[in-house]
Amino acid sequence: MKNTMAFAALAALTAFSPAHADEAVAKGDPAKAQQLVTAVCAACHGADGNSTAPANPKLAGQHAEYITKQLTNFKSGDRKNAIMQGIVTSNNLTPDDMKNLGAYFAGQTPKAGSAKDKALVEAGEKIYKGGNSGSGVPACAACHGPAGAGIPVQFPRLASQHKEYIYTQLNNFRLGERANDGGKMMRTIAAKMTDQEMKAVAEYISGLH
Repeated sequence: MKNTMAFAALAALTAFSPAHADEAVAKGDPAKAQQLVTAVCAACHGADGNSTAPANPKLAGQHAEYITKQLTNFKSGDRKNAIMQGIVTSNNLTPDDMKNLGAYFAGQTPKAGSAKDKALVEAGEKIYKGGNSGSGVPACAACHGPAGAGIPVQFPRLASQHKEYIYTQLNNFRLGERANDGGKMMRTIAAKMTDQEMKAVAEYISGLH
């Protein structure tokens, strides 16, 4: 969304120069994340990032930079979540660990989700694509893309995310319980949305792929 709703980066590795090697290291090494994923992340998010628990977000295909930022925010307390804050601190995740995890999950293939409530999907599609001019809610697609692919670094991938998770994050933004959005973008938008609009958008997003 333009000033919007916040809530897949795949890289093909070929022969590259030392300069590119430095850049690759700076972006994270997915191979180095494997042990952490197996020991720490897989139980909630799945080894391939395709969480089956509605409360736990799917990470497969999410932008590496976004994942790294969220982990950093959990550790600093800028994003509140007792479970995640405990995980990043108890495992003493370093900045490199966070970059490596971002690179790992970004390289996993996301599994397509499916929306089930037709009426909610229709209502959610209207908001996602066109917003609500009456209440000042912008179109989610302006920042997250028509298919929910998002924009690397700036806006997360939303496609096929659990509707329960999307709704919870929107509501947390509305209540101010989540406040790690740049410029209060998502808090401002969510404050203008009704509960039903959040549920509709979440339902629609769950079927995007």
